[in-house]
Order: sequence, then structure tokens, then C-alpha cells
Amino acid sequence: MGRFIYDTMANSVDLEDRTLAHLRIVIMNKLRRSEPFMFDVELNDGTGRRSFWIHPSIPIQLHFFGTRHPRINRLWVEELMLAASGPNGLTIVPEPTESDADSDEG
Repeated sequence: MGRFIYDTMANSVDLEDRTLAHLRIVIMNKLRRSEPFMFDVELNDGTGRRSFWIHPSIPIQLHFFGTRHPRINRLWVEELMLAASGPNGLTIVPEPTESDADSDEG
């Protein structure tokens, strides 16, 4: 379990390390292009959701509790990037399987 920290610990959300690794790629690429966006995430304790306006001027920390780097699923990164660029902003969509990628090619 990792942690997404936006500005301060008071603005943090716990997320699986695997999910966080994929979000890291999306956030890094959006901010590198100077494209701020909304990030909407369900809270793990079932109390609702939290929305963050992701902007380069606000510090972000991604705290990974595991030591291994997860294998990156390109299809998931692409779907997350599409969401981040859409009108509703970034939400964590379910990770597609590699067979999903194969069925898209045919």
C-alpha cells in the first residue's frame, strides 16, 4: 500500500503501490506538458471520494511502501491518460488484462 500526498499529509490518500506506479506515469506526463487536471479518487475507508486539482505549483509526493517496481501495463497507462485528458479528469479505472489488448487489435 502506497500513499499519494498532495501538498501536505492532511491531503493524502492510500493507494496500492501498483496503482500508484501507473498514476505516477500519468501525473508526470501531464505536468511535464503543463496540463493541470482534476484527479478524483475513492477513499479506502468508504467515506466517499476526494478531488484534487493537480497543478505544477503544488508539491506532490508518491510514497511507495514496497521495494519492488511493478511491471507497467501500457494499456492501463493509456486508459488513465485518456481519463486525465477528458472532461471529468483522472479517475482510477480498472486495470485491463493483456487479453484486452489482444482483442482490441483484431
